[in-house]
Amino acid sequence: MNPAFSVVFFTALIGMAQGLVVVVALASLAGASVSPGFASTALIVAEILLVIGLGASFGHLGRPERAWRAAMMWRTSWLSREVIVLPAFIGVVALWWLALRSGASGPWLPLLAILAIGVAALLWYCTAMIYACLRFIQEWAQPLTLVNFVMLGLSSGLVLASALAAWRGEQALLQATGPTGLVVTLVALATRLLALRRNAALKPKSNLQSATGIRADRLVQKSMGMSAGSFNTREFFHGATLAALKQVKAALIVLGFVLPALLLAWGVFSGSSLAFAAAVLVQAPGLLADRWFFFAQARHPQNLYYQVVS
Repeated sequence: MNPAFSVVFFTALIGMAQGLVVVVALASLAGASVSPGFASTALIVAEILLVIGLGASFGHLGRPERAWRAAMMWRTSWLSREVIVLPAFIGVVALWWLALRSGASGPWLPLLAILAIGVAALLWYCTAMIYACLRFIQEWAQPLTLVNFVMLGLSSGLVLASALAAWRGEQALLQATGPTGLVVTLVALATRLLALRRNAALKPKSNLQSATGIRADRLVQKSMGMSAGSFNTREFFHGATLAALKQVKAALIVLGFVLPALLLAWGVFSGSSLAFAAAVLVQAPGLLADRWFFFAQARHPQNLYYQVVS
């Protein structure tokens, strides 16, 4: 597939925001020392990421003014469901922030935290199912698609929460988010490596004979399926070389997981605030590389016909 960078930014930013909100909600419900000031700051950061991500999602639309129509097929389309759940999540986060700023007490704050976790989980599910439901793309049609969306979001959310806690001097909270972020990042790395290994070993269910309808025993394609480029050759194939794919794969592993884990370990054992800030800065391009590779690795069956693209 040919990844649209608007979708790459959208999935990376939205996932990080979901993770950050879930971390704040779980910490609040668990009785951790989450000050209203820190919770308010974290929710504002999450809201900014969500709004930027929502804005980025318009970048790959042919007619952005008709974006509202995407919600009309909610009965059958996971994309439509995501279009509905995302604004709902933005609204819940905004409502929670307003409740904190107004000094609300009683059961409202815990209820909003529980609601935020539930809507974040639903958004993860809707986003992952957009791809996991496509049975003809073997790289996506697997349970690890959902697992990786959730784990990557939680890892980036914990890294960002740790950096914010270190910046605001929330040492008690940092003692919880730092080690937890390290563990979750390592688990996210393990599940991502498992998915990469599985996808690398996949064999296409179709072949050149079934794609072209020619049943010859030996069939070799000398040129692509049409005399010039088309929507098919532009949108369903990334055009990157094998060497470039290997470099992106290495970048997503090192920048997305390995270096952030090392920096988190440094921060946990040394108490350095710089380590947590560096983990965010290092992981950010790793997240983009991971999301790009997620789309680029998917092999659409139509490329069996359009094999040679020049």
